[in-house]
Amino acid sequence: MTFKFYMPDIGEGVVEGEIVTWKVKEGDRVKLDQPLVEVMTDKATVELPSPRAGTVVKIFFLDGQICPVGKVLVEIDEGAGAAASPSDNGHGAAHAAPPAGHAAAPARPASDPSPSTAAPAAQRAGAAAGGIQVVDATASRERVLATPATRRLARELGIEIGRVPPTGKHGRVTRDDVRGYQSGGNGGEPHGNGGEPHGVTASRPVAPAAAPIAIAPGGAEERIPLRGIRKRIAETMARSKSTAAHFTYVEEVDMTELVAVRERAKARAGERGVKLTYLPFIVKAVVSGLKKWPQLNASLDEATQEIVRKKYYHIGIAAQGPSGLAVSVVRDADQRSIFDLSREIERLGEAVRKNAATREELTGSTFTISSLGKLGGLHATPIINFPEVAILGVHKIEERPAVRNGQIVARHLMNLSISVDHRLADGWDGAMFVQEVKALLEDPTTMFMEMV
Repeated sequence: MTFKFYMPDIGEGVVEGEIVTWKVKEGDRVKLDQPLVEVMTDKATVELPSPRAGTVVKIFFLDGQICPVGKVLVEIDEGAGAAASPSDNGHGAAHAAPPAGHAAAPARPASDPSPSTAAPAAQRAGAAAGGIQVVDATASRERVLATPATRRLARELGIEIGRVPPTGKHGRVTRDDVRGYQSGGNGGEPHGNGGEPHGVTASRPVAPAAAPIAIAPGGAEERIPLRGIRKRIAETMARSKSTAAHFTYVEEVDMTELVAVRERAKARAGERGVKLTYLPFIVKAVVSGLKKWPQLNASLDEATQEIVRKKYYHIGIAAQGPSGLAVSVVRDADQRSIFDLSREIERLGEAVRKNAATREELTGSTFTISSLGKLGGLHATPIINFPEVAILGVHKIEERPAVRNGQIVARHLMNLSISVDHRLADGWDGAMFVQEVKALLEDPTTMFMEMV
């Protein structure tokens, strides 16, 4: 018996996943729950196990390709010793008739490759065969109804697709809608009866999408496919820069007193198995600053045009992993001690280095700290971790000359740089927040008084 494994809904709002790498190949025998494939979504990279034991008959999406939710990923023959019999073309099994008792899904025009109609059929087929049930992730406006091609176009143009007014059938966002939004219009070309989309009094011309830039060969070179984590980073950074109105503020901090406090505390931390760094102190200072300047612990709900100030403090720590930049999340940082923060930061950092961090550990931050430690340099302009309001860059601590009481003395100095979304916060807000963090770091006794 042949079992079709459909791309499951592996996260809220996820409608497609990029195939990172297959753990098996056609003709391989697989066991139940054996790792089949690594799939990366906008949220995280996950490993999908085999829902059946048998022989891999056909793999439908190769490394680097995008598989929509509800499409067949792989076909497995459950018959003992059954020979693999791939179809004559790459689409046969994906369009195989559903099991008896279920009507085939109505045919769609070739120009509409949306998984929104394929997913229900996939759900029925998967359920009848005892497989993983797939949830249609594009079933509601909150999750945005659009084809993968339209989503890809929005990402390439740096447009948040949830902001684009839909004019397509059943509230679908079309490619014309995306292009129209880019050109400053409220949507794409009119649909249906030839009238204007709802709320639009005059149709604006749709600007053609910018042609992709091709790089001509210029000598010895290496070409590496833009995929996986690096592709997600490129898309996320482009979206942040095109959406948030960045401004940066820089301040120098005298860390001399905190350096002494940490040195005194290292022995006690070691007794508890804790590797004490400066980050836990910085996290505590940041949380205290956010409580006084809550507009920096917020997000903009563009659908409702509301500023959402968050009463919880999930601090993101940007760190370099083997596959690229990752932001691990220290949840409820305001409720943790310095030692507890140290343990959690170390645990999350280890998970990132091993490429083993879960989706929950990589999502949900309300404010991000970016630190390269000794490689932090003197100054940087970090890009905001969208949809947050701000990101704090922490730079290296080094002894430099400073003037104190009219004398030139050696002090442990460090620079902080903050990038802020000017749509939600002003220069005053960013400066006052950094001054609060600076005051707490320069006098650690006041920091301890501020702690919950």
